Amino acid sequence: MDDLETFRQEVRAWLEAQCPSEMRQPVRNEDDICWGGRKFRFQSEAQRLWLTCMGEKGWTVPEWPREYGGGGLSREQAKVLRQEMQALGCRVPLQSFGIWMLGPALLKFGTEQQKREHLPRIARGEIRWCQGYSEPNAGSDLASLQTRADERGDHFVVNGQKVWTSYADKADWIFCLVRTDFAAQKHTGISFLLFDMETPGVSTRPIVLISGKSPFCETFFDDVVVPRGNLVGEPNGGWTIAKYLLTHEREMISAIGSRGQRPPMGRLARDTLGQNERGEVDAQILRAQIATFEIDEVAFGLAGERAVDLARQGEGIAAFSSVLKYYGAELNKRRHELLMSIGGSEALEWESERSQDGATARGWLRSKANSIEGGTSEVQLNIVAKRLLGLPGA
Repeated sequence: MDDLETFRQEVRAWLEAQCPSEMRQPVRNEDDICWGGRKFRFQSEAQRLWLTCMGEKGWTVPEWPREYGGGGLSREQAKVLRQEMQALGCRVPLQSFGIWMLGPALLKFGTEQQKREHLPRIARGEIRWCQGYSEPNAGSDLASLQTRADERGDHFVVNGQKVWTSYADKADWIFCLVRTDFAAQKHTGISFLLFDMETPGVSTRPIVLISGKSPFCETFFDDVVVPRGNLVGEPNGGWTIAKYLLTHEREMISAIGSRGQRPPMGRLARDTLGQNERGEVDAQILRAQIATFEIDEVAFGLAGERAVDLARQGEGIAAFSSVLKYYGAELNKRRHELLMSIGGSEALEWESERSQDGATARGWLRSKANSIEGGTSEVQLNIVAKRLLGLPGA
């Protein structure tokens, strides 16, 4: 414990010295988020310096091995780092599907060459990844996917379509599920490929949601040539990798339920609506709803911390990611409902500088998809019922 306290003091001193003051302010909008990649343009010099400093330290992925661009920290040290960053208000230096999903899969299933080629570039924010899973006829039943990869000696030729590919138009590379054996049972004929989005034959088309904005795209593959060395794992063994990666995706999506750097809902309500002589929001029903939400928000954060600690001790249960995904998605939808209630009629503004281009209303509409993406809430509840509670099937 003494060593851990010494480490905490060192981390605090380093963060205070290295984190620019601008990077200690809450993220104002999506443009403030650093995604990295070849196409990314930094919003400020402070944003670039913060990513560079953390990347060189290996603290964008603190628990990854040092040889792959990580910090080589223990789970206890990584937890201290997260706590000290939160205490100082330091922004996460890099958001990345490579960090949240592909990285863990490569660490477990990738070849040494694949790890050394891709993981350091993910850690430094040099390559931005997207996920090629869902298809027009393969959503919740993902194993029905029809995008095919035909083997041609030292390469595959990929043809097909993906949909709901988040940030495909901004990504540099894609990790993609493809069918390599059409005679096998649908779960056993799938492979896991990596390829550059600039490969000839790859194209994307944005999808606009009811919020008027969207990170989603349709993605098309027309005779895309992919080197055989970009196959992760064994041919037709992609479903095992896909399931492993999905647990990390669900945990990533569940994080939307956490407060993060957002101000407490009660404080936001007082700032917006004012307060009575006791310092309370003078709207009893709304006040009770906010109190209930903030209690649930704290409980969810603690449950997430516990799940992470158990997983890193080898005692985690993969299906618990469905609990986190379900509750995190529903909690975030409640958050946006409350934000609309707090904002009143002004929250309905759609296009204005004052409303930041209708951020409240657009965020509320966007949150409706939280219980669909990454596996619907109904699917998650089925997994919880069968895998965690052991309930009999219908």
